[in-house]
Amino acid sequence: MSDFLSSDYWSKRYQEGQTGWDLGMPSPPIREYTDQLTNKELDILIPGCGSGYEGEYLFKQGFSHVHLLDFSPDPLIAFKDRVPEFPEKHLHFGDFFEHHGHYDLIIEQTLFCAIDPKLRKAYAAKAASLLKPGGKLVGVLFNLDFEGGPPFGGSVDEYKACFGDHFSSVSIEPCYNSIAPRAGTEVFVKMIK
Repeated sequence: MSDFLSSDYWSKRYQEGQTGWDLGMPSPPIREYTDQLTNKELDILIPGCGSGYEGEYLFKQGFSHVHLLDFSPDPLIAFKDRVPEFPEKHLHFGDFFEHHGHYDLIIEQTLFCAIDPKLRKAYAAKAASLLKPGGKLVGVLFNLDFEGGPPFGGSVDEYKACFGDHFSSVSIEPCYNSIAPRAGTEVFVKMIK
């Protein structure tokens, strides 16, 4: 099994400051999407949350059922230090594929591109299993290929094939509001169970 599939690999990346995926703020496409949400009681999961900027943003906007999940304890500990008022019971250290719960919304920011591409169909199935009927998976994916990885890139056609078997609706559009270094390389996805 590749080392990037281990918690230790990701903890070491955090400890050594090798976190090029960390924007230091919520991803603009995700922030803009969540700004349109009016139901503050939604059960929300952010898997592979990293530093948790999206979760912090939602929590400070009054969403009371935000859950953060990461494979490494390091970003969760740092998040709790940064946002001490966040409910500790909503911080989950563990493997996405072993997580249990029922959510209205799953926000994808960096987990999908970090896992082995061979696990992508399993990711789609797991995400669907965690969503309530009518629940949504939304977020940002790369629309380009990388040499090596992680991160691992992909294409719109690949994503449609991957998620189509598990979601009744699959919408993928180019991001118009990515950060400058990622302009033209991201797509915003919205999958409805």
